[in-house]
Amino acid sequence: MYLRRFVIASCLTVVAVYAQVASPKTDSPDILTYIETTWKTLTRSDAYLAKAAVDPKFKPGPDGRWPVYVPQSDDLQVVEEGLRKDMPASSFKTIDLVPLPTDLDQLKVQGLLYLPHPYVVPGGRFNEMYGWDSYFIQVGLLRDGEIELAKDLADNFLYQVKNYGQVLNANRSYYLTRSQPPFLTEMVLGVYQKTHDREWLSSALPLIEKYYRVWVQEPHLTPETGLARYYDRGEGPAPEVLSAEKDAAGRNHYQLVKEYFKTHQITDYDVNQYYDRTTDQLKPLFYKGDRSMRESGFDPSNRFGPFNIDIIHYNPVCLNSLLYMMESQTGDILHALGRESEVKQWRDRAQHRADLINRLMWNAKEGLYYDYNFVSKDVRHYPFLTTFYPLWAGIASKEQAARVKDNLSKFERTGGLQTSIHVSGNQWDSPFGWAPLQMIAADGLRRYGYDAEAERISLEFLGLVYREFLRQGFIVEKYDVVNGVSNVASKIHFGYSANQAGFGWTNAVFTHLYDELTPPDRKKLFAQ
Repeated sequence: MYLRRFVIASCLTVVAVYAQVASPKTDSPDILTYIETTWKTLTRSDAYLAKAAVDPKFKPGPDGRWPVYVPQSDDLQVVEEGLRKDMPASSFKTIDLVPLPTDLDQLKVQGLLYLPHPYVVPGGRFNEMYGWDSYFIQVGLLRDGEIELAKDLADNFLYQVKNYGQVLNANRSYYLTRSQPPFLTEMVLGVYQKTHDREWLSSALPLIEKYYRVWVQEPHLTPETGLARYYDRGEGPAPEVLSAEKDAAGRNHYQLVKEYFKTHQITDYDVNQYYDRTTDQLKPLFYKGDRSMRESGFDPSNRFGPFNIDIIHYNPVCLNSLLYMMESQTGDILHALGRESEVKQWRDRAQHRADLINRLMWNAKEGLYYDYNFVSKDVRHYPFLTTFYPLWAGIASKEQAARVKDNLSKFERTGGLQTSIHVSGNQWDSPFGWAPLQMIAADGLRRYGYDAEAERISLEFLGLVYREFLRQGFIVEKYDVVNGVSNVASKIHFGYSANQAGFGWTNAVFTHLYDELTPPDRKKLFAQ
């Protein structure tokens, strides 16, 4: 125990900005104490807005102040008065509170987008509230009794829908053109199940419906199938990529992509749509695909071909499973509010989407769910952990769930589930494993009665996270589940390769999976 505390203390001198560890409680394993106390460290509120406004991917304005943009639908004066009340005067001087222009081309400096409630950041270099990260973080907050903060996260997303048009990739100005995987109804119901506040639930419903329309209208809607795709509304290179995603030689992601296109023969898609070999230039459609794969959260992998840029031609199984859940859960919300006459249309929408998923995305021969290319009218045979989403959502039949379960060996490795079976040099492929997908797979298996399999893969991933926690003193974003380590940078060749400490969704998934373990397996986990 003394050695463990020494390791934690020494590591904190390096990563104090990311996470803190309180003195371990005698009745709780250290890692659970770390997670519980780290929520406070990862929280950003008005009092700490100056800290959140700093963006290591960019530089402040010419006057040295960081811009914080307030939507024109909000009252700038009221926001300023509130911030001056909550922020130290010295901190307020470091930000520049300005109205968000209607024409985004008028933005001279990238900046933070104002949110009225506290939120939890992932950790590491991330200082903003992220889309799908926040759902998994909220799972952890609700588990640890942080009900008010969990509600704050949901309220911030409702504010985003009202004032920025959608739940954003994150609350930075360069994310205004895209969302992320839609977990809003999951988050609203997570809070409601704790508070039973019907008035709040009723107030959330119009914004849930507004956000739903984002996904069921073009360009997210594909008329060919009636299903949804990821599609960023912006044009050209993603600003955060140009400024931050650079390798040791200073080359950004787009330069590495061009080098790859020049030296590799690609058969996954027609590369001429995306790259001009004669001029060595990436085409506008490349940037559209690149932005859209970032909306998916899987940035990048080769799931939709090299660098995921062909994603704009696919209906992803993960997205449409989430929309099935959104439709089902909106029906549940209406039922809870006593609006029975409106329930059926939402349940019908959900059933229709489930039927399409099972008809277009299920591959009976291989026993896996795949993503559907609505242009070629076929699935892409790329085994990926999103095959478990229909189990998590309850779309799969018992027979389909059994077939997916039988394919566990494709993904299961010593440290949990690898994201895909292919090594591509991207962080969302083999040998890497990510906490959210471990949770979705394990919960999906349990939903269909495969408790032993869920228990086993949970214990494998938890064991890896715990061993690395004991070694480093903190939890990180991503893990090499094949080799059982968290030192991943040398194996990631595209996008950002650093492993961020903190880390919000890993913390939350750890506690969630831990709670599902049997008592003997809990003891086994902490005995190593």
